[in-house]
Amino acid sequence: MSIRDDWPRQYGRRVLKEIDSTNAEAMRIARATTRPEWILALRQNSGRGRRGRAWAAPEGNFSATLLLHLNESPGNAALRSFVASLALFDAVAEITGRIDGLSLKWPNDLLLNGGKLAGILLESAGTGGNLMRVAIGIGVNLFAVPRADEVEERSLEPVSLMSQTGISISPEDFLDALAPAYARHERQFARYGFDPARTAWLNHAARLGEVITARTGGDEITGRFETVDKSGNLVLLTSERRHSIPAAEIFF
Repeated sequence: MSIRDDWPRQYGRRVLKEIDSTNAEAMRIARATTRPEWILALRQNSGRGRRGRAWAAPEGNFSATLLLHLNESPGNAALRSFVASLALFDAVAEITGRIDGLSLKWPNDLLLNGGKLAGILLESAGTGGNLMRVAIGIGVNLFAVPRADEVEERSLEPVSLMSQTGISISPEDFLDALAPAYARHERQFARYGFDPARTAWLNHAARLGEVITARTGGDEITGRFETVDKSGNLVLLTSERRHSIPAAEIFF
């Protein structure tokens, strides 16, 4: 498989026939490389989603992780979920030739026609001070969607790129579109900080200005989705006050 001419030269690229988890593999190889490294699994049999849930990854779908070595605060590193979201948005827009129907759901999902097309999972390991390894796991439903019993209650219906657009693309070709998009947004983040990424993300945000529900542990807050603040927190406005929420599951 040839690599696109615009593949970012400073980024490594590993394509594996089968692996347990690309995030786990990223941490296993972290000591052996210092550059950013993309790891793509053509088959992933023990993928993980948020809060330790299993991530369903039928063969033919996209399962990859970008390993980064960073020297910055954990809070700043966590903003890579927005960088990755913007890169995903751009990659799908390039592949489909349109942005209609595409939106970003806080904190880490890409929606297509209102259904969940892709998700992102960040995991990190510290090496002392602000030095850390960050694994950005990305799953995209290119051809298939999880079974009904694999989808959490109240979650958005999963959709695939094939079912919604009729477009067929291999995981390798999808990576060749995603990697340059990510590298471009990473350069902008490194140079200008979070503000431009935050503005771009809000321009594509799902349900901005509408009433949504955030679940944190056993508690739920329902309010108007006002914005994302400068730390990446979700800001909900209720009749009592403004709530700044660093982590939650969101329901529409």
